[in-house]
Amino acid sequence: YVLRDCVFSAELNQVWQQWQQMFASKSPLDITHVSTFPSVSLPLGEISAVEGQTTSPYSVRLMQSLGIKLWQWVFDGVILSSWERSRGMATGQKRQLRFRLEIRDPDLIALPWEIMQPQAGQPAISLTQDILFSRTSNEVEPLSHLRTDKALNILVVLGRDHKLQLDQEASLLRKILLEDRPVGKTASEYAPCTMKTLIQPTRTELIQELETKAYNVLFYAGHGLPDPDGGLLFLGTGDKINGIELAHVLTRTGVKLGVFNACWGARPAAINDQAIPASSLAEVLIRHGVPAVLGMLDEITDAESHSFIKAFAEALRRGKSIDEAVAAARQELLTLYKFNQPAWTLPVLYLHPDFDGELIKSVDEGITEIPDSRIYSPVNTAYMRSLSPGGKTWLLGPGVTRIGRTRDNDIVIPEIYISRHHAKILCRTTLSENTLSTIYYLRDVSTYGTTWYLSPKGWQQILREEVPLTSGMQLMFGSAKGEIWEFIRE
Repeated sequence: YVLRDCVFSAELNQVWQQWQQMFASKSPLDITHVSTFPSVSLPLGEISAVEGQTTSPYSVRLMQSLGIKLWQWVFDGVILSSWERSRGMATGQKRQLRFRLEIRDPDLIALPWEIMQPQAGQPAISLTQDILFSRTSNEVEPLSHLRTDKALNILVVLGRDHKLQLDQEASLLRKILLEDRPVGKTASEYAPCTMKTLIQPTRTELIQELETKAYNVLFYAGHGLPDPDGGLLFLGTGDKINGIELAHVLTRTGVKLGVFNACWGARPAAINDQAIPASSLAEVLIRHGVPAVLGMLDEITDAESHSFIKAFAEALRRGKSIDEAVAAARQELLTLYKFNQPAWTLPVLYLHPDFDGELIKSVDEGITEIPDSRIYSPVNTAYMRSLSPGGKTWLLGPGVTRIGRTRDNDIVIPEIYISRHHAKILCRTTLSENTLSTIYYLRDVSTYGTTWYLSPKGWQQILREEVPLTSGMQLMFGSAKGEIWEFIRE
């Protein structure tokens, strides 16, 4: 984990506004008050067009300009050193490097981070063959036990949308998703696929279907709108479901991947052109513990969507991980619709930080399922205890425990030297050889980085970073004269 925390520059903001005016279908979102910035002259003419692209050179330069400026803004200092070191290690091991970007400022969610590129003539980060790019969030509920699947089991939901011919859409998706394996591919090289279609279901029908069958993929096509509770998906006549409601169903039924061909599934809701924190459908689902979510940053045409889904499903059936399949399908969009069109920038993949992206296992991987097998995990009880006389003890739950001065936190320390939202304790669970292991981490989110832990070398400051917690570790928040806390794990 490497943190990048800096001011969004005037020049970058102006390029972003121009990019939205050319490529975005919705009204532009403000990053900050542009009136506070000095006038900036944009050197778009200094960026050369992509080789072989002759149409609309301004749009090519604008696409490149934003991509390069986003890269330069993110990859600087410690994060650039970590990037170069990690990429060198991956190259030496002849492996792809997984790069997951967590965007904490809600106003920055709508930016197309997938287009970041080091310089003209080099591919964008999401199009680089040895990089697997996705977005993530660490403010998540832990993953539930995930089934081992050898086939794609897809529930297709076609909701209300006046632009869709629902019967034709269902037929076309069935042809795309259930297409026979290519000539020369064996069954072990091309996984089977089953598909069930619900056309304009009610909420009850959707939930019942998910609860009665073991689906690992939910695919939704239809009308969607941004909403503070994770967007709105329109089902049957007069029926809709928001992201929070859907998240509870998907985590309860073991769905690993949600694919949403609905406008703005990866874009936050906004009030007065200001983004609402954690409000996009993709963010809400990931935060509630759904392993993988694929949404669209903006409107996507039917032809673009069908091209993407066909390439994406084919890659999944060839045993590719979800992020590998998205990369392959994004490359297909680039080939068909060219660099200076926004189609390839629209799909946005979120992966849970504890999920490896593996949707199915092929038969030849030697999976053995034992009837009534169980995943055993040790009983973990963790506490935060104040060492002050008469101090309180707080039980730590799964997921995220928030520490701060105000009452909206889980652990409230009502002292003036404590930030409103000061620190977080993150509980992460991983699965290894049928055993669940849980590790707790402390992350500083305070205004001035005033979070400490006691090490053999004395008190160490945590500045916008996170450290693993061990039982008996002593912690301090806000002031050297403040109370000392102890992390305890039984």
